[in-house]
Amino acid sequence: MCNYLVYHHRMANSIPSAATMRAWRAFLEAHSRLTTRLGDELEAETGLPLSWYDVLVHLAEATGNRLRMTDLAGAVLLSKSGLTRLVDRLCAAGLVARCPDPDDRRGTFVELTEAGRNRLRAASPVHLRGIEEHFGRHFTGPEATALATLLGRIQR
Repeated sequence: MCNYLVYHHRMANSIPSAATMRAWRAFLEAHSRLTTRLGDELEAETGLPLSWYDVLVHLAEATGNRLRMTDLAGAVLLSKSGLTRLVDRLCAAGLVARCPDPDDRRGTFVELTEAGRNRLRAASPVHLRGIEEHFGRHFTGPEATALATLLGRIQR
């Protein structure tokens, strides 16, 4: 580690091991490369950006195919700062619709439209193929299970 990091970690009395730092950097680099590659492939083959796909998947998996805007913001894997603009673009494309929350006038639901469901259905094989090709093929079944368990600890 560079001297700056060592100094500040000593000040906080918490120094990650060299193995932890290697794992951390490998995780960050793998995530960045995978999401870039998956996004590039998805957009090239289907015209659907990965951030749009992510929103559509969350809505498809939600009860009634809709989520409150605040719940959607907590669920998406990509940057939440641009979610309002992203939903605006998805609405303009006819893939989602905004609906007022009948129980809370301040709240808004984002709902998957039939066009959004069809677009997601068409894009899913491309994305799933990419996940297997660029991620899944590198692990045996037990290794994938172990990785999911380890990352689940962090997620919780």
